[in-house]
Amino acid sequence: MAPSRRSPGMRILLVHNIYQQTGGEDLVVPDEARLLSSRGHDVAQYFVHNDQVNSLSRLTLAQRTVWSQPAYRAVRAAITTHRPQVVHVHNTLPLLSPSVYYAASAEGVPVVQTLHNYRLMCPAAVCFRDGHVCTECVGKPVAWGAVRHACYRGSRSASAAIVTMLSVHRMLGTWEHKTSVYIALTNLARRMFIESGLPAEKLVVKPNFVSPDPGIGTGSGGYALFVGRLSAEKGLHTLLHAWRTVGDQLPLWVVGDGPLGPDVAAATQDTRGIRWLGKRAPQDVVPLLQEATCLVFPSECYETFGRVIVEAFAAGTPVVAAGHGAAAELVADGITGVHFRPGDAADLAAKVIQLNSHPPLRERMRVAARTDFENRFTADVNYRSLLAIYERAIEGVTASPLSAAE
Repeated sequence: MAPSRRSPGMRILLVHNIYQQTGGEDLVVPDEARLLSSRGHDVAQYFVHNDQVNSLSRLTLAQRTVWSQPAYRAVRAAITTHRPQVVHVHNTLPLLSPSVYYAASAEGVPVVQTLHNYRLMCPAAVCFRDGHVCTECVGKPVAWGAVRHACYRGSRSASAAIVTMLSVHRMLGTWEHKTSVYIALTNLARRMFIESGLPAEKLVVKPNFVSPDPGIGTGSGGYALFVGRLSAEKGLHTLLHAWRTVGDQLPLWVVGDGPLGPDVAAATQDTRGIRWLGKRAPQDVVPLLQEATCLVFPSECYETFGRVIVEAFAAGTPVVAAGHGAAAELVADGITGVHFRPGDAADLAAKVIQLNSHPPLRERMRVAARTDFENRFTADVNYRSLLAIYERAIEGVTASPLSAAE
């Protein structure tokens, strides 16, 4: 879509519920805010933090998960104050709730929603259960399986609150009528959301981006790198088992923390070549990515994206990735990295050893990875896409408040 006369100096309200444990979207939201502000747009923010959960009773929290009257009033007030042309919602769980869509609708402002996770189809948001990918609730009118399996925080009551929220708003038509455009981060995610019932004509694909551009590294560090949460769905056990074979042929440096931290600590003692660096600030991860031989992305859940993959591409670092979900879409097998069978430690080890033993192949992948970053994941590319999405939402509402985006 060609830019309209509305684009310069657009007024935008960002709405986000910040997690207690920082996730990828907690990095994306401020990145997009800075990007928009740097291009001359008036960006206002209404953010809440999940630390507030500790002051609420379980009943109050469950009620606000379905409908938060305080958030409804606050977002309407923010719209009255800032008069945005578009409201961009990121996360609403649990303190904001879908009431924020109704607040925008009451003020006649279109809503763009980025789908950072699978919450609208999976109460646990990751489509992962008991060590395996799980899509039991995808496409179901009521996600009873999530309650039965206590998928959200290991609690049936908490899971029931999420299921109730999803079911109530499905019946109300919230997902169809109160959002103008949904942003999926990959084509896979878009297909899954369509299968779960979101209107296809409102779903567009816009990946995340990396800014500032770190620049390409040398890849001469002589180590493989893992960066992420140390948890089962991220493939940590597969990673650690693979290095029983790889060993010090290519040392593994692990960055991150999480519930499987003790397992990583133990592996540094009984497996050759594993080094745990703990949690590092984003700016400290950049030089590690720039000098790594490869990034390893062993996630066993269906990621909606893989921010660290794009960060690796920006540094010119090839990625050894589990061949499913977003990683399979982001990493071109044999071009910007290699795929291995998800959950298969032996295959992961073989692919790492093969890549490490072929320097000319790695160099070609380094060039291809950096080129892919420049073509798809820079701030400039993302800005053009994001502005076109806002224009689409605004024009759609101008034509008909309940019409689908073109």
